[in-house]
Amino acid sequence: MTLQRRILILVSAVVLLAAVGVLAVVRASSRAEEKNQTRAGGPQITRGEVTLAPGGAERRIVFRNMAWGPHRDELATVPADAPQGPRTASGVSCLRFYAAAGTGICLQADKGGVQESYRAVVLDAHLKEASAHPLAGIPTRARVSPGGHLVAWTVFVGGDSYAGTNFSTRTSLLDLRTGKLDASLEDFAIRKDGKAYRNTDVNFWGVTFAADERTFYATLATGGQTYLVRGDLAERTVTTLRENLECPSLSPDGTRLVFKKRVPGLSADAPWRLYVLDLASMQETPLAEERSVDDQVVWTDDRTVVYSLPGDFGADLYAVPADGSGTPAPLMTSALAPAFLG
Repeated sequence: MTLQRRILILVSAVVLLAAVGVLAVVRASSRAEEKNQTRAGGPQITRGEVTLAPGGAERRIVFRNMAWGPHRDELATVPADAPQGPRTASGVSCLRFYAAAGTGICLQADKGGVQESYRAVVLDAHLKEASAHPLAGIPTRARVSPGGHLVAWTVFVGGDSYAGTNFSTRTSLLDLRTGKLDASLEDFAIRKDGKAYRNTDVNFWGVTFAADERTFYATLATGGQTYLVRGDLAERTVTTLRENLECPSLSPDGTRLVFKKRVPGLSADAPWRLYVLDLASMQETPLAEERSVDDQVVWTDDRTVVYSLPGDFGADLYAVPADGSGTPAPLMTSALAPAFLG
């Protein structure tokens, strides 16, 4: 093969790769623009005031709106007794969100830089930015303590799915009373099986807070296993309590944790079932939802939990009794990351 022919083949290959790249960008742009167009049959959404303030005349849900249209990804609200009704959108966009006692945590894309980046934004009751913190990876979990004084978030810093084992997370805790930020739970002392424990493969995710504004629960992964841990913010310690628990969420009365559990024999891509753990007896109860749920579940009250499953426009919300009875019921379409307020 002559030198001229080799150069021609090389130039043709470069041109072809460039064309493929341009086509991918055009398709991605077209898809993004399509999501900005309202779909027929979707929920009615109008711009208005959204508040995180406690109390109020009626209980409400604040969530990430996933319906296609100009308000996609914005925080929106509906009355808790009319979840399928018209939505009020806030203009504030979040990828992950939670709120309690007038404090919100919003994990969002930072569109100000050249490269894609993310930040954690603490919101006041009027959705105004109180503080912001850069994130080391892709947002995945967020929580606020019942009293609104503590916030936590988890990001993927390597890999992008809990289903496999090839991922790394970073979980941070912020005390709004003092402004102290613990950038990584990996800095806390670990007690496993009654002994001090250290390992370079330690990962944490899925924090949930107790009402004392000091105690928390979370998932610890190490040595190919996951563990429920109880944390003490003042002592900066975490203690393992039980194996095979992920993404715990503490009930409003503080007596139970709902969590996802890996069940042997299920698909590696959909390995979880939902359970509730009674903290006094350590008895587990399987919930009626038989689909695999990759979410940190939310309690609506002491009797019912809500979680997300993939939907036509990203995610839909479902509800199921927390005592193992009943059947799963659709709650909201095109919605994610709910907080029940009021």
